Amino acid sequence: GGGWKMAPSNVLRCCQRVVGWIPVFFITLVACWSYYAYVVELCIFTIRSIGEKVIYLVVFHLSFVMFVWSYWKTIFTPPANPLKEFRLVNTDKEQYDREERPEAQQEILKRVAKDLPVYTRTANGAIRYCDRCQIIKPDRCHHCSACDMCVLKMDHHCPWVNNCVGFSNYKFFMLFLAYSLLYCLFIAATVLQYFIKFWTGDLPDNHAKFHVLFLFFVAAMFFISLLSLFSYHCWLVSKNRSTIEAFRAPMFRNGPDKNGFSLGFSKNLEQVYGDQGKYWLLPIFTSLGDGCSYPTRLVSQDPEQPSTINHTEPAKSIADGQSLPPRPLSESQNRLLGGTDQHWIDEGSDEESSKDLNQNAALDEESAKHST
Repeated sequence: GGGWKMAPSNVLRCCQRVVGWIPVFFITLVACWSYYAYVVELCIFTIRSIGEKVIYLVVFHLSFVMFVWSYWKTIFTPPANPLKEFRLVNTDKEQYDREERPEAQQEILKRVAKDLPVYTRTANGAIRYCDRCQIIKPDRCHHCSACDMCVLKMDHHCPWVNNCVGFSNYKFFMLFLAYSLLYCLFIAATVLQYFIKFWTGDLPDNHAKFHVLFLFFVAAMFFISLLSLFSYHCWLVSKNRSTIEAFRAPMFRNGPDKNGFSLGFSKNLEQVYGDQGKYWLLPIFTSLGDGCSYPTRLVSQDPEQPSTINHTEPAKSIADGQSLPPRPLSESQNRLLGGTDQHWIDEGSDEESSKDLNQNAALDEESAKHST
């Protein structure tokens, strides 16, 4: 009986996997047709000038290779998952499962989370825990129902690449959008004069006419639709936000802050593209950090985590009786936080944050009195 019950769910999962590849298959077909239409029908059969043919073919193949390479990397780079440190050990897991009261479960999670670099909370101020994956979610990590896993710095699940776009492939996704735009723009711009000639009858009706006319329409249509998406994601990168964070600001100890992870324009770019400009335009992984912890612009100390300091806090604050982080920052984080241009820490922010902390403490005392 058990085997029979399992069969339908396996069949359903298999169908979902097949259906998931349909958009990718569609894009691949369009790309293959566009290659044939441009190289064979336009460059070989329609264009007369040898010089024009050569220039068009060289630039076309460059843009085509970069488009295909970045698309491939976006599709086949597996989403990054949280490190094993974020998983509950068996004793904590058993204790968590035994507890029926949410408050008691939260106490267990708080105890485990105090040794982890976790600064964001749920809307209710609770530790973010995934019951399905049985892990404490790192900052910016979310569970993807389509992939059935927790994905580091999840942006969205994209049907056009049949993959989750997150920490491991966000750079590839951005380059895929950029090279798709360039590919479509180049095709539309170079096909336009022949499109007009076919339309006005300057060129004879032949098998190339259909391909050239369609090539222009398809390239222009994709260019217009991609432009808005690419512009939106450029804005997100400049603000160091994911699509999820743009719709719902991350919740910190002191409340929601849509700019909580923003470090200033140049450092925000480096988070995605890396700190070596020569690799920015190549679909090679160069994003900074480990995907589990992120520098934040908040300099206020999280009172619930006495064993750690916020890793954007200037070094001088370590002397204020705070202990050092339990493990050293990764090399990429040190590079990210190093350098002289620390303009992203607001002037007077130390004073403001201490005022905020005092106000919060007073509010906490007041609410404690009322609750008793």
